[in-house]
Amino acid sequence: MDLHRKTMTQAQAEAAHVDVGLRQYMLGVYNHMTFALAITGLVAFGTSMLAKSSPGFAATIYTAPLSWIIMLAPLGMVFLFAAKVNSMAASTARVVFWIFAALMGLSLSSIFLVYTGESVVRVFFITSAAFAALSLYGYTTKKDLSGMGSFLIMGLFGIIIASVVNIFLASSAMQFAISVIGVLIFAGLTAYDTQNIKAMYMESDGEEVSARKSIMGALKLYLDFLNMFLFLLQLLGNRE
Repeated sequence: MDLHRKTMTQAQAEAAHVDVGLRQYMLGVYNHMTFALAITGLVAFGTSMLAKSSPGFAATIYTAPLSWIIMLAPLGMVFLFAAKVNSMAASTARVVFWIFAALMGLSLSSIFLVYTGESVVRVFFITSAAFAALSLYGYTTKKDLSGMGSFLIMGLFGIIIASVVNIFLASSAMQFAISVIGVLIFAGLTAYDTQNIKAMYMESDGEEVSARKSIMGALKLYLDFLNMFLFLLQLLGNRE
């Protein structure tokens, strides 16, 4: 009886230790994501203010060819980062993530010129509430979301293709449909990615490996949040 009680106590202690480690790991993911979003927001807002006060600066960054470089640089960087992150030191990966977030802020600065500040703030808080609920679901659910994830990835490629096609068609109805589907896809990906990020945690990981996993997880959730925000802004934002 005493041996059974002792075994149960040891098992409970080990489970508690894993639980504490997992919470610290997930807290690192959310902290990295939040800091990256803060960098993006500050750079975007600062750039838009400078553009409003300096027409010459606005003309330089919002017209070709520099506008294309600003728009495509974050996309190229995120693919490079995903390919090289496992060979980077965690400190280097963290700095690269911050640089990427700043480039995204530069790329997205025009939203403060297109939409009213009030609607940007309102949609940001709507996105934050939705993201928190969806990520909590992904963290706590016992249901395997991998099947849903495969469907969502296919849907993501679908809206990318549709968005490219709509650049030439300029259809408002098609853009509305893309925005609605985009919100649903990134809502689902938020839950799916959270579950995957949680599953990536291993108690045996060293500090360096755990930190790299945390940064990569933060990047996934950062992109989920940002894309859901942008699609919601297209649906709910008030234009200047």
